[in-house]
Amino acid sequence: MAKEHGGSPKYNQLEARKNNLTWILALSALCIFFYVLGAWQSSISPTTHTEFLNRVGCENASKEAPDSSSSSSSSSSSSPSSSSAFLDFESHHQLVMEDTQEIQKFPACSMSFSEYTPCQDRDRGRKFDRDMLKYRERHCPSKDELLHCLIPAPPKYKLPFKWPQSRDYAWFNNIPHKELSIEKDLQNWIKVEGDRFKFPGGGTMFPRGADAYIDDISELIPLTNGTIRTAIDTGCGVASWGAYLLKRDIIAMSFAPRDTHEAQVWFALERGVPAVLGIMGSQRLPYPARAFDMAHCSRCLIPWSKYDGLYLIEVDRILRPGGYWILSGPPIRWKQYWRGWERSKEDLKDEQDGIEDVAKRLCWKKVIEKDDLAVWQKPINHIDCIKSRKSHHKPHMCKSGNPDEAWYKQLQGCITPMPEVTSWDEVSGGALEKWPERASVVPPRISNNWVTGITAEKFQEDNKLWEERVSHYKGIVGALSQGRYRNIMDMNAYIGGFAAAMMKYPVWVMNVVPVNSQPDTLGVVYERGFIGVYHDWCEAFSTYPRTYDFIHAGGVFSIYQDRCDITDILLEMDRILRPEGTVVFRDEADVIEKIEKIAQRMRWNTKNVDQESGQFAMEKILVAFKSYWTGEDKDEQHA
Repeated sequence: MAKEHGGSPKYNQLEARKNNLTWILALSALCIFFYVLGAWQSSISPTTHTEFLNRVGCENASKEAPDSSSSSSSSSSSSPSSSSAFLDFESHHQLVMEDTQEIQKFPACSMSFSEYTPCQDRDRGRKFDRDMLKYRERHCPSKDELLHCLIPAPPKYKLPFKWPQSRDYAWFNNIPHKELSIEKDLQNWIKVEGDRFKFPGGGTMFPRGADAYIDDISELIPLTNGTIRTAIDTGCGVASWGAYLLKRDIIAMSFAPRDTHEAQVWFALERGVPAVLGIMGSQRLPYPARAFDMAHCSRCLIPWSKYDGLYLIEVDRILRPGGYWILSGPPIRWKQYWRGWERSKEDLKDEQDGIEDVAKRLCWKKVIEKDDLAVWQKPINHIDCIKSRKSHHKPHMCKSGNPDEAWYKQLQGCITPMPEVTSWDEVSGGALEKWPERASVVPPRISNNWVTGITAEKFQEDNKLWEERVSHYKGIVGALSQGRYRNIMDMNAYIGGFAAAMMKYPVWVMNVVPVNSQPDTLGVVYERGFIGVYHDWCEAFSTYPRTYDFIHAGGVFSIYQDRCDITDILLEMDRILRPEGTVVFRDEADVIEKIEKIAQRMRWNTKNVDQESGQFAMEKILVAFKSYWTGEDKDEQHA
């Protein structure tokens, strides 16, 4: 029968088709083999942004990436720096990019918005009272005032220097302001040298440099044994004090207002040093009670003794039991400096007497006053302080209220009580381990069962979970472990597990705890030796544009999708993210889908990635990469 059919035309056609199909399958298998082999080989080393764009067929990508020291192109250029590594995707992750030709892209904003800080807008601020500097506090735009465009980088923008070189240098074209270098020229804050800024480490009250100034402080209080880890610098300038504390394993939250000293906080962040826009005005600082081991003011010009000591009372709230307050500048050593400060002896004496009086009524101990420095210490508990209320009637102990509540919360003229203790030598709230051990041991707020739903066991489980996740991120974002990123933000920090797992890299993490989160965990973050702030993501963050390299957004959009437009949150993330910066989203699948559609309209490249527990997990990961582009050069625009 086979022989008979073998001679028929119909049989021959069937055989031919079978042979063709066999050849097609064989060739397909061979192609797949070589494609996988090639992808595997390419995944061994990090992929540059340019290589990535070429690989996925982005025709508008530049074929040559300029050297990081050369000028960046303008007019919405897509030429990145060759020194930056993009997403080091593992071979089994195939990038699928939808055809976005018909997707309506967000336009670029005018170059006049290149330095836009929505909630610290000067024009809006002028409408508010100048009393207690209320006009410099946060005043955010209404919903109908929000920008729906992308904030442009300056035409000659370059990726910042890598840490630690960035501590001392920044590109002039990234922050083209010479005002501070002229105004503070004799004080060595900042110098302009050709195409870059240099930060000599000087300050108004430390002419020998921040390093020598910190050495002077170290002779007065213990800075090198791990006891002091978190610090706050009020009126920070360009944050040289915080910059030089880092090599001593002390991390400072530096802040200053957006004022006539143009771009102080911006310079700090460009240097890779933690800083936020902020001011001591009429509201509490956005930190929990008992957060900082040390507070510092070097000629910060805050009227400490005014308003019945209201500002020192706020410092007392955020200082840990036994924490230190350091003051240099007026009125300290006024007998020698009064002429240079252009103030009368009587005025300066009254100011110092007022500070001494408030500190005494807060039960602070004057540790020492030596040369230009004065140091006070907060008591470790309030046993004696409560007794002293019989002689010091003001300020009284606060009778009610949440001591950690700080978002748009008015300052209170009462002492925040510390947790009760049973003996005079017991540390209120519990003593902390020295750094770096305190990062991994169970914090007192958890061991004392003060954080609802978080036990010691859950704390340890969370640490292990984030070790696994960050290890997974290292495989997704190769630049993470190569020093490419410095300023990191965790938009929903919980108890700081992400920051703890990132300790192995040369980065610092701004841990953000969303306002009204339950439980409130920012106090735990600080007890672990990390820094962070409270924030409502329906509003803009208190920073300049292009100040973070890497943003982690875990569960943020599930929290906010019913509270405000997630498009506005994504546009705010674009504002604060540097060109060629990366965002890792972790969220529910439907939320990730919404995010991706919006992100593709923002000049971001996106990729869905399996999470560490497998592709069938409920939580999904989306990685987004902000492309390099700049605004148009005004000279070229009018040529």
